[in-house]
Amino acid sequence: MIRYLRYAFLGTLGVLLVSVSLANRGMVTLKLMPDAVAEFFGFNLSASLPLFIVVLGGIVTGLIIGFVWEWMREYKHRRQATDQSRTVRKLEREVNKLKDEKHKDKDEVLAILDRAG
Repeated sequence: MIRYLRYAFLGTLGVLLVSVSLANRGMVTLKLMPDAVAEFFGFNLSASLPLFIVVLGGIVTGLIIGFVWEWMREYKHRRQATDQSRTVRKLEREVNKLKDEKHKDKDEVLAILDRAG
């Protein structure tokens, strides 16, 4: 059921994006800098693009910047989780080693049962 809702949502989003794109096909000129600043530096880059490309490109650029920002912000949490999982693995190995030493002189079947319980 959830899969069909996801497909319906993605289909609706696709239709919406196509209709916005078709409604905003007019050309716009993008400039790197305002004219006064461009005259001061002596160059200005510009490009003529359809409006829908500018809008959708802005949305995609914002999403990418947001994802990168969150990835950098969450670095300390990922690092802490990695350190803790490494510590857990080390402690598990130590516990297993101590259990093996404890059951060294016992019967193997009893040692296995003791480890399981």
